[in-house]
Amino acid sequence: MNKHAIYHKPEYAYGFNRDLTTFVIRLRTDKNDDFKQINLIYGMKYDYQKIRTTKKLSLKHRDDLYNYYEVVLSLKDSRLAYIFELNIHENTYYYSEKGITSTYDFAVSYYDFFQLPYTNKIDLINIPDWSKTAVFYQIFVDRFNIGNKDKNLTYINLNWGDKPSPKSFAGGDLQGIIDKLDYLQDLGVNAIYLTPVWESVSNHKYDVIDYFNVDPMFGDNQTLKRLIDELHKRGMRIVLDAVFNHSSSFHPFFQDVIKHGKDSKYYDFYIIEDDYVSDDPLNYATFSKVKYMPKWNTSNKDVQDYLISIGLHYIKEYDIDGWRLDVADEVSHAFWQRFRREIKNAKPDALIIGESWHASEVWLRGNEFDGIMNYSFTKAMLDYYAYDEFDAEQLANRLNYILMRYEDNINQMMLNLIDSHDTHRFYTLVNENEDKVLSALALTMMFPGIPCIYYGSEVPLPGGYDPDCRRCMPWDQRFDSTTYFKTLQAIIKLREYPELHNYDYKIYGSDDLFFLERHGENKIVFISNESNKDVSINVNGDILVSNKYHDGHIYSHGFVIYKGK
Repeated sequence: MNKHAIYHKPEYAYGFNRDLTTFVIRLRTDKNDDFKQINLIYGMKYDYQKIRTTKKLSLKHRDDLYNYYEVVLSLKDSRLAYIFELNIHENTYYYSEKGITSTYDFAVSYYDFFQLPYTNKIDLINIPDWSKTAVFYQIFVDRFNIGNKDKNLTYINLNWGDKPSPKSFAGGDLQGIIDKLDYLQDLGVNAIYLTPVWESVSNHKYDVIDYFNVDPMFGDNQTLKRLIDELHKRGMRIVLDAVFNHSSSFHPFFQDVIKHGKDSKYYDFYIIEDDYVSDDPLNYATFSKVKYMPKWNTSNKDVQDYLISIGLHYIKEYDIDGWRLDVADEVSHAFWQRFRREIKNAKPDALIIGESWHASEVWLRGNEFDGIMNYSFTKAMLDYYAYDEFDAEQLANRLNYILMRYEDNINQMMLNLIDSHDTHRFYTLVNENEDKVLSALALTMMFPGIPCIYYGSEVPLPGGYDPDCRRCMPWDQRFDSTTYFKTLQAIIKLREYPELHNYDYKIYGSDDLFFLERHGENKIVFISNESNKDVSINVNGDILVSNKYHDGHIYSHGFVIYKGK
């Protein structure tokens, strides 16, 4: 038995509540250790010396190195005490806060049992009900659709459909999105996430000058309100992009600092090394090394007040459904903790999604973000579909590893995506293989969490790295009648199945096939074949959607999804 591999930690991803009465306990072990049985010995912590119950843990997940055993408890009393009993090679061991021992003295267990001491309702991680069936569609506003032909068009310097440069303006606007809501509903998406819409000199608007006014290129505040109202009339949702790590250097506060230096009342709103601002050499903190994006000092309460007032304004006055937080991992924890409290107090079912490209446990404890843009999932998908780094088993291992980082409720709120405005187009990275894109989008729809489709994926639209990934939507093409489009519609419709909203799943690879099962009243099973050969498979159920699956064979780069018992 590899003692070094055995791991458990309460109140993290290994011991947590789904709700007031449902507890999940996990134990990690070496993948090669063959345990005869692992038991949880548990009870109410004040009675634990005398009254205990034993329940077997089941092997639920595995990755490259570890097995993950799990048990789910339904308890009326949340004051839980427990240890693990490990049976291997005819030997019995115990695992508690003392570590691994060959005996355990329950008479003095109050010193060293594991515990979940008390479940306070306010500490639970709640999932907004609407997010359980949400399918997001991300829109880069300038490139989606021109709706207002009467606006000032003189800023436009890109012919619609030409390849963009960093300084290109194509003319897309909010009215253009309103005009395409019927199309989006027909596609099947029910939530949109917009890149920033506020006054800015750039096409992407991540350098905000005025957070309280829509950029005239995109329309005005009334157009934004009309878009939100039209979405809500259709039962759809909207999340806006919060740029709270930095502002534009043209923001009035920073302009005042440029003028008055340390005498400006806004001097401490930014992070500046000297009495006056200099961009050569650069003496103030910025996003990346971009001198026209000075970084907010979110340790400053006045900055917190200002930025939170923006967040609350669009919740209270416009009734948006949540925020995507730009460069979220570079903003102070204290700010996000306060931001969350105030946003959730104003609208409890608002969704808060942070931009973080890495493991983010510290932000996902229920007091900052609901989830993140799940770029770890994106990379795993690329390693399987684009880079040939993973076979089916390796993909399964990596996805299990990603899921084991977080509590179940957090995994249900991760924004799962295969590409975005910050990446190459997935379609380009898989050498414009439509079959691979469909399989990847189907897996995204099936994976625990919230799927997000980047605009143009339904065409599919090619594109390299920024700015090429931000091409114009090709409305002059009739792509909505293609087999590809129709298959994507069927994939999106899968989100209606309650099995995809449950916690019970199984991910594994076998030979050339990758499997993802979602369990509930029925079983929904996704099977993909990314080998270079055709594979026969016995499908025991009703096929919901497939591509390159015929007569019991999944052909190379094909998939099948079926419902069974």
